[in-house]
Amino acid sequence: MAAPFASFVIFAEMRTGSNLLEANLNAVEGIACCGEAFNPHFIGYPNREELLGITMDEREGNPTKLLNKINTSSAGLSGFRYFHDHDPRVLDLILENRECAKIILTRNPVDSYVSWKIAQATGQWKLTDVKRRKDAKVKFDADEFEIYRNDLQRFQNMLQSRLQTSGQSAFFLTYEDLQSIDVVNGLIKFLGASGHLEKLDTSLKVQNPAPVSCKVSNFSEMEEALAKLDCFDLAHAPNFEPRRLAAVPTYVACAETALLYLPIKGGPRADLTNWMANLDNVRPEDLITGMSQKELRQWKRRHQGHRSFSVLRHPVARAHGVFCDHILGYGAPVFDAVRRTLIKRYGLDIPATPDEGGYDLERHKAAFLGFVEFLRKNLAGQTAIRVDAAWCSQSEVVQGFAQFALPDVLIREDGAMGDDLDAIAMRAGHTNAPRFEQRQHEAPFRLADIYDEEIERAVSQAYQRDYMMFGFERWA
Repeated sequence: MAAPFASFVIFAEMRTGSNLLEANLNAVEGIACCGEAFNPHFIGYPNREELLGITMDEREGNPTKLLNKINTSSAGLSGFRYFHDHDPRVLDLILENRECAKIILTRNPVDSYVSWKIAQATGQWKLTDVKRRKDAKVKFDADEFEIYRNDLQRFQNMLQSRLQTSGQSAFFLTYEDLQSIDVVNGLIKFLGASGHLEKLDTSLKVQNPAPVSCKVSNFSEMEEALAKLDCFDLAHAPNFEPRRLAAVPTYVACAETALLYLPIKGGPRADLTNWMANLDNVRPEDLITGMSQKELRQWKRRHQGHRSFSVLRHPVARAHGVFCDHILGYGAPVFDAVRRTLIKRYGLDIPATPDEGGYDLERHKAAFLGFVEFLRKNLAGQTAIRVDAAWCSQSEVVQGFAQFALPDVLIREDGAMGDDLDAIAMRAGHTNAPRFEQRQHEAPFRLADIYDEEIERAVSQAYQRDYMMFGFERWA
């Protein structure tokens, strides 16, 4: 039976026990770990000039040469250790190689951070003789730890996502697992090696066995700082919406001015395109839209110094506008199928046509609240109806833009929007731009006539992510 893997990588970080894991693997016949092969500051190990016949200069010029050498080594199953700040040029190649076994070694980030600080203070990164152990108390820096933890977390999340989406599995170990010969032998079986360990390597000694409280000079400050961290990500707004594409064909470019508008549906698109047309004294239909990505790149090359913008609408106003336009039928298009389902399945008490009588303010508020409750469930993936671009989270739309073109400016639809548009028009070459005018959109009742705390609370629950991402406060 063929071996399951041709090589391996240990994804770890400093002070996680990766040296000890490497020592144990190297004690097994047929396994060879080549250290930190892609550390940007040395090759394999400190003070080494080459690895497997490849020099640092050669690796810098072409890192895949060393990677291929490791993957095809005649020494048996070869591998290396890779940390989050190692050469990124080989990471995709490592992750895409299904014949490369993935080992993920982690440690409590507080322990690894404190150990890292002590190693920095003492200059002692390995210990083989306890008589030579250097001791130090270090100061916990909350800001530094936050950056340290976030870097590790981002890298771990990326690894998990890439392995999941490619259908690969990894062998997971913690720092404490390295003291279990059964776990380490289990790893050896995972790698497909024929050997096993009778005992663990004891040449490397634990450098700082004392509790963290004995290793940190400002332990009470550390406790206070850690208590403020959201370790369980409780502030995270769950997001079950489908990801949005860049939607380049919806972008609108001026006929002459180097200005590009990235529309978010449910916003004041018609008013903004009228303003853009007035900039060049043309009709709105003379604006450029429906572009492909190639055509947009060409437009940008022709319009050096171009500027781009998008407009955020308050979620309460956006939800009400969408409800009036697409559900009640005061705008276009009217979502007839969604409308019928909302009436039949969700009990919305809305008129069959905009002309139907008897639809008063009280019915309008109740129906709008019913629609917002539908939005909350729809955005959470709890309905059979699609998440339409007209009411999806604006943060998802902006993230979709980022796949191809981020707007230079995110303008908010509020009292200062006219000034913001004047400013971006000036940057695009207009010293005396026409003033932006916003028309009153047709609706059975004004939002101000029904708005209250109940509506604000309902919308903020439906659009938690937008409120968090963009800092929206009460609508009025």
